[in-house]
Amino acid sequence: MGVFNKNEITVIETGEGKFTQLIQMGKHSLLADEPEEVGGNNKGPNPYDLLLASLGACTSITLRMYALRKNIPLKGIHVTLDHQKVDNEQNEKTDLIHCTLHLEGELDSDQKQDLLRIAMKCPVHQTLTQSSMIKTTIGTKSN
Repeated sequence: MGVFNKNEITVIETGEGKFTQLIQMGKHSLLADEPEEVGGNNKGPNPYDLLLASLGACTSITLRMYALRKNIPLKGIHVTLDHQKVDNEQNEKTDLIHCTLHLEGELDSDQKQDLLRIAMKCPVHQTLTQSSMIKTTIGTKSN
């Protein structure tokens, strides 16, 4: 088993309401929360919104890197995402993420198909669609 990346992300309850969380990522920070209708303060995006944002950002960055490398005349990228729980063939709930790419520029159909193929190779897409392991443990916190 590999070693975890030392660029840790820390999530800490803020004490402002029931669910508001402070997320620290190196030099960056943001709040996460739940909407008011489920008892939160709506101080930030909910965890699923953050997950979709990660996928959308990674998809857009991956497409831009590829377009630059291949000299594809991609002028702009707009990614929209939606998450819902749907019934699968076994009548169980499964997650469905719908990701729509809006690509600007003089692109032919082959370039569009190539970009669609590359979008599905972004690292976050791969993590979400392949088996992943999450190892959760109880740690000790020193003050």
